Amino acid sequence: MQGIVYYGPNDLRYEQNVPEPKIEHPDEVLVDVSYCGICGTDLKEVVADPPNFFKQAGGSDPLTGHKPPLCMGHEIAGTVIEVGGNVTDVKVGDHVVIDPSTHCADKDRFFDSTLTAEEDCEECQKGLTNICKNMSLTGLGAQNGGLADKFVTAARHAVVVPKSIPLEIAALAQPLAVSYHAVRISGFKEGSTALIIGGGAIGLSTILCLFGFKASHVVCSEPSKIRRENAEKLGAIGFDPTSVKGDPVAELRKLSPTGHGFDYTFDCSGLEVTLQTAIHAAASNGTVVNIAIWGKNPIRFWPMDVTKHEKKLMGSMCYTREDFEGVLDCFARGDIDDERARRFITTVVSLKNGIEGGFEYLRDHKDSEIKVLITPNNHGELEYSKSFTRIHEHI
Repeated sequence: MQGIVYYGPNDLRYEQNVPEPKIEHPDEVLVDVSYCGICGTDLKEVVADPPNFFKQAGGSDPLTGHKPPLCMGHEIAGTVIEVGGNVTDVKVGDHVVIDPSTHCADKDRFFDSTLTAEEDCEECQKGLTNICKNMSLTGLGAQNGGLADKFVTAARHAVVVPKSIPLEIAALAQPLAVSYHAVRISGFKEGSTALIIGGGAIGLSTILCLFGFKASHVVCSEPSKIRRENAEKLGAIGFDPTSVKGDPVAELRKLSPTGHGFDYTFDCSGLEVTLQTAIHAAASNGTVVNIAIWGKNPIRFWPMDVTKHEKKLMGSMCYTREDFEGVLDCFARGDIDDERARRFITTVVSLKNGIEGGFEYLRDHKDSEIKVLITPNNHGELEYSKSFTRIHEHI
């Protein structure tokens, strides 16, 4: 079997002799992969030394017991081709997207897990699997991921996709689930206004999800012209904070319908200036959501900036199965438009050419690329993809 395999920092290889995955637990399903997206997290992990997700040389994931070499890939869409004996809610032939998080409920599947089976962590007992203290990610150290011909996971992680939703659109469900979760837990109300800070993949995903939640007015603050234009194509109003001679926050507030700020603001950048902007551009009693992943350096924060106007500041982490189902429901109802979402897919490349034409190409074109999908191309996906996006292949 072919796959893109992580061996260690700066050691990513395309191989054609990867062992075929097999169902080893009755709760599992075997998936024939059609598309697997790559993102900034993947790019950072390849060069991170020590790794952020994979364990260092000789180490293994405590929940799964797995260690490199492992196939990468966590944004997975494909077709179920085999199911375990306990599986009843997924059947052969179903199209599925994968929730790549592994959490306490998964430890029984992995014979080499070092965790005791007696008790789930407190977060998992509350149903907060997205912040499980033992959580790791498929394709990022927990187990082999979707940058391969086939892939095995527990049926609980395979979310059935209505056949009305094309698999290339379904492959966007994981990045959209990150944003959907943030909008959902913010308590977003239909007809509200929103500001997105940062027009990268997560910022753009949040724009789509906000329209899925029936936002009335969305603004995206982004200094990059290309990214700002991408946001505008998705229906947001673009704002360039570097073009303002005075106070950018004051100008942003003027772009809200009332001129006094936005009901909800979402920081998708993770800088002190962007968080401060999110706080100050929110209206009184507004909600400020941090989606960005931050480093460990402290920043300046004055609590009265939220207290004196009764603003709510909260964080959002990953997703749960509910968020994947919510994204798919939005597509099925038409609340997220297929064609707008398809604009996310800026390049499709074969698994064979996935390192040069996928990882390296995305690394060198991060401003112009939104989502690169990699396909094993076992069912003519490259030829089909020519109808809607750029194909990066050496013919």
